Amino acid sequence: MTTSLTLVIPCYQEGDRLRVEPFERFLADQPRVQLLFVDDGSTDATAERLSAIRAGRPDRIEILRLTRNAGKGEAVRRGLLAAMAAGPDLVGFWDADLSTPLDLVHEFVAVLDARPQVEWVIGSRWRGLGRSIERNALRHYLSRVFATAVSLVLGVAVYDTQCGAKVFRASALLERVVATPFRSRWIFDVELLARLRAEAASGRAEPLAVAVYELPLTTWRHDGRSHVRVRDFLRAIIDLWMIRRGLR
Repeated sequence: MTTSLTLVIPCYQEGDRLRVEPFERFLADQPRVQLLFVDDGSTDATAERLSAIRAGRPDRIEILRLTRNAGKGEAVRRGLLAAMAAGPDLVGFWDADLSTPLDLVHEFVAVLDARPQVEWVIGSRWRGLGRSIERNALRHYLSRVFATAVSLVLGVAVYDTQCGAKVFRASALLERVVATPFRSRWIFDVELLARLRAEAASGRAEPLAVAVYELPLTTWRHDGRSHVRVRDFLRAIIDLWMIRRGLR
């Protein structure tokens, strides 16, 4: 990659499962990438694990520690703001469990390089021939229901808002979108899109269908230690209703 990128990695209670080697290989292969790990108030060995990772590449890895758990959305938001302050061309966030392999990052960047009108590239876990998308069946079917509801709320067809792999242009537009904390703790990804939609409505951004590109992933694997519960789905629906009210 010739474009500079800072990738935010939100972490909460990752002391036992955070893998060092994939991040080290990624940095060795991508000299223009920086990593910013955000420790979201973990109480396990996450801080020690992150310190050990940074010790190997202190010039390429930074750590932002939140004093108490604020939720993934706030960890990502704070991380993006800190990342943009250093002046990279692009910023993004990536799930710490690497359910989306790091070697796919270049595909996100390639879209932004080839399509100047696109501001954000979001990973989409589309299950199709020639792709290796390993998802829990319940998660898959609940996500289809949820994606339909999100499409109705946002007024655009969107397949997958919740994939934890997204890359953005580090722009004044993104700074405005993440300037204030999210109202939703559970579906901040949808709120990101809703805020961008509001920017478009005010004439300060292109419509969602132009500014956002869904990139179908070739590989994604479900981490078996992450579980979805019906009550989580219900909370997401409640938050979606709140976001819909905010769009009026």
